[in-house]
Amino acid sequence: MSYWSVYATAAVTIWFLMTLIWLISLKLKNTSIVDIIWGFGFVLVNWVVFFLTPDGFADRKWILNILVTLWGLRLAIHIFLRNHGKPEDFRYAAWREQYGKKWWWYSYFQTFMLQGLLMFIISAPLIHTQATATPTRIGVLEDDGIFIWAIGFFFETLGDLQLEKFKKNPANKGKLLNYGVWRYTRHPNYFGDSAQWWGFYLIAAGSTLGFLTIFSPIIITYLLIKVSGVVLLEKSLAERKPGYKEYMQTTNAFIPWFPKKN
Repeated sequence: MSYWSVYATAAVTIWFLMTLIWLISLKLKNTSIVDIIWGFGFVLVNWVVFFLTPDGFADRKWILNILVTLWGLRLAIHIFLRNHGKPEDFRYAAWREQYGKKWWWYSYFQTFMLQGLLMFIISAPLIHTQATATPTRIGVLEDDGIFIWAIGFFFETLGDLQLEKFKKNPANKGKLLNYGVWRYTRHPNYFGDSAQWWGFYLIAAGSTLGFLTIFSPIIITYLLIKVSGVVLLEKSLAERKPGYKEYMQTTNAFIPWFPKKN
């Protein structure tokens, strides 16, 4: 299969997956299931491409597949457990009310196809690595990529676990989580997610012309900070969470560092 045919197959795979999940969301009347599919979608695409590219450099392919699978499945399981038994996310519920009877097809393009398009674009370093056979060695870039990925996985996983444990304790209602990894960054899960994608990119950069896919981690980092993550969340937290403004003055928003003295 040619290089661009691999990209085309990845695009079709994503379209089929997102269309299927859209149909399920109509049946369940719950658009929130798209959030669960985000991580899983990358895992699916990566494995489809893996089996379509037997001529790629196996060692690099396996490294990337294992790391993507660990990241994607952990994220999907975490979101599933977090959302299970809860009503539709307020964002989708608001759009459902706004568009009324039109929401069934608005959701297809505005939510599912938009996320599918982003998934395809952001998947570029994964697809490129699977489809590229040279060089046939693991070098410094791959080693650095694994290291950066491990830091990200640590912060995202531990951040999610600590937050879930904190929320489950009734004594913490109205309180602020500012210990553990949350002592070093106000958003360890977002930082961890971004770091893992920079890790994927560095592994891809070890393959011929893989450095050209740098737009992928840039896009995901921008989305996490400016669109769906830090900025959006900080606006509400600063207004409704006691002590959060003081927390903002002492703790970095994104990149972990030691707390500043207030």
